[in-house]
Amino acid sequence: MNIYEVNDIVKQVEGNSYVGRGIVIGKSADGKKACTAYFIMGRSANSRNRIFTEKDNAVFTEPFDASKVEDPSLIIYAAIRKFENKLIVTNGDQTDTIYDFIKEGKGFREALNTREFEPDAPNFTPRISGMATFANGDFTYEMSILKSIDEVGSACARFTYDYPSIAGLGHFIHTYVCDGNPIPTFQGEPERVAIPDDIDAFTNALWNALDEDNKISLYVRYTDLASGKEENRMINKNK
Repeated sequence: MNIYEVNDIVKQVEGNSYVGRGIVIGKSADGKKACTAYFIMGRSANSRNRIFTEKDNAVFTEPFDASKVEDPSLIIYAAIRKFENKLIVTNGDQTDTIYDFIKEGKGFREALNTREFEPDAPNFTPRISGMATFANGDFTYEMSILKSIDEVGSACARFTYDYPSIAGLGHFIHTYVCDGNPIPTFQGEPERVAIPDDIDAFTNALWNALDEDNKISLYVRYTDLASGKEENRMINKNK
């Protein structure tokens, strides 16, 4: 096994009915752009009744049909926020926790030390988070997963990864290995994936690879490292 292999993200998700929610951060092959992506999937009617919306350069999950919302507590949140030179992306309301800590001059890891996995036994869905920090025409990024240390949710195991940005390389972390009951939690380090230069090529390939029945929404942002210009793509299954 080549531990330095850079994989096609399509091969990481296609044929897998449920990888859950996923975050990708990395640098385009030409070294000119930062890529940040987030997708959600769902099995229940409550989870599937969602869309992504953009407000003030932030991305939110919102109900597609408000009359059908059963429990908004774990499915409605700000997924992407930006503060100064930091871009935050997570699968829950820990986005706001990180944002608030950063505003106070504190750190990504420090913020997540106050949080743990979701209280949705027996799955204990992990909280996955990422943050890109831009400076001097380049960026670094951090990723995190908070997950139950055992099958009864007795304590939280915390894993944080710090990365320099390398042309063509991204890292992909998702909540689940595959479908199941309970659903098996993501294992190991974030997966190494290729980041193409073209935002549309990346967006379309990832969206088309996600399971047709369970995919809900995808958001991709490419940030030009020289100019800071942002290019965004958003796909909602519910229209």
